[in-house]
Amino acid sequence: MNRVSSVAALALFVSSGAFAAEPPASKPPVGEDRWWKHVEVLASDAMEGRDTGSKGYATAAGYVSKELAALGVKPLLKTGFLQPMALQSRRLIESRSSVALVKDGKAQPLVQGEDVVLSSRQGDNGTVDAPLVFVGYGLSIPELGYDDFAGLDLKGKAVVMLQGGPGNIPGPVKSHFSSWEERMKVLKAAGVVGVVYLQNPKLLELPWERTVASAKNPTVVFTDPSLNDSRGMKVAVVVNVAQSQKWLEGAPHTYEELVALANADKPLPRFDLPLRMKAKLAFDVKPLKSMNVVGVMPGSDPVLAKEYVVLSAHLDHVGVGEPVKGDRIYNGAMDNASGVAALLEVARQLHAQKEAPKRSVLLALVTGEEKGLLGSKYFASRPPVPITSIVADFNLDMFMPHWPFTSVVAHGKDESSLAVPLAEVAAKLDVQVLADPEPDRNLFVRSDQYSFIREGVPALFFKFGYTPGSEEEKIFKQWLTERYHAPSDDLAQQPVDHEGAARFITFLTALTNTVADAPGRPYWNDDSFFRRFAKPAAKP
Repeated sequence: MNRVSSVAALALFVSSGAFAAEPPASKPPVGEDRWWKHVEVLASDAMEGRDTGSKGYATAAGYVSKELAALGVKPLLKTGFLQPMALQSRRLIESRSSVALVKDGKAQPLVQGEDVVLSSRQGDNGTVDAPLVFVGYGLSIPELGYDDFAGLDLKGKAVVMLQGGPGNIPGPVKSHFSSWEERMKVLKAAGVVGVVYLQNPKLLELPWERTVASAKNPTVVFTDPSLNDSRGMKVAVVVNVAQSQKWLEGAPHTYEELVALANADKPLPRFDLPLRMKAKLAFDVKPLKSMNVVGVMPGSDPVLAKEYVVLSAHLDHVGVGEPVKGDRIYNGAMDNASGVAALLEVARQLHAQKEAPKRSVLLALVTGEEKGLLGSKYFASRPPVPITSIVADFNLDMFMPHWPFTSVVAHGKDESSLAVPLAEVAAKLDVQVLADPEPDRNLFVRSDQYSFIREGVPALFFKFGYTPGSEEEKIFKQWLTERYHAPSDDLAQQPVDHEGAARFITFLTALTNTVADAPGRPYWNDDSFFRRFAKPAAKP
């Protein structure tokens, strides 16, 4: 899963061990557990973490293509199941890059990996010397009368922002404006040259050492610059929580005071800092190729078959990286071999039905999600079918089958008419639909459904449900701390509920059938912010 937005800069800026007292993973049910067998293949060491553009990723794409063909899925492109795209790999050359704070003419060098992490996604070769301005959360949401940049002269300056956002702004809307596509529009229009991102300890997902390790991996962008709308800064910096006060020395407020205001949901001040930032950046840029895996299960209705329900999941993970306890392979079992495997099994159940769904079902196993939703963005902007013929996207990314499947969180349910079939199917299968327990994590925009949403397609993004303070929440939090984007997200001792995963696959199959067979197509709610992206439906 991509770390965009909740740790906003961390996902686009930087591109272990067993659980304490961990219960053993539940054993697969008697008979063949096909879902887990797919996970075992995709998360094996032989796949080398399925990094975008790697040999391991290509091997995984070949495996998925073969499985789709065996399940009656048809290729949709001239290139068969594969949708190739041209990319570039960008690696920061640390030995030739530096950042320092300057106060009263005296420079204080900062240590990469200890004080800060320099982005390899943002930035260009060269130097930057800019004054600093604290801009609160760095959000501009004019529709709701909120603008951290109002009245500020930011031309040629670098902005310092704190992770998070106002509590009175709905989670999906806050997530949308926290995305770097939206931030860049405002920052570039204001003439900002750099961004400094201060983390809020309350919202952290990764320990600092794992953030540093992640930064050593190259990031990936499109070769076509018109697709790189999340780039545009000359320099971008993520700050270690323990070193955050260095950026506020001599300022009207300390780092601790600002965090306290944020956690109390009180307005954040904006002010000039008595500091300048000097940075020098050097990048190694190389061409790279990767591909989505795309196929279709044709619908049974002569008219509705021309419309599509998309099932999406990202096939990539982060590859081979900095070792943790001697392990350098980031296998990505839950993130996201689990989701790909589940979609293969949904395809199996659809294929086994006596009659195919009325609408066609399109499967998109995409690349580059960990690099900034690249594959899904490419698919949604260059779809193999008219984008207006895609009626819905159901996305899986770390759906987290760690306990029995009795409840589900479906991000996006309050935005469109998909809430109706969701409630119907959940009721039939005795599954409770829960609200998002952590709206500040901005999950609505942090995986591939967001690429479809921005093209006007109603979408849902699924997780096993839990309530705040529950045992399930403890399991999930511990998983994030110890396994998320770590080599320990592997096949050993994962807290997996195989029966829960099987129930979820049945649930998603039923929901796919319900939406695919409905007389009318899904639509955005009148009060949904995301209705603005809707496009006129294609004429039959």
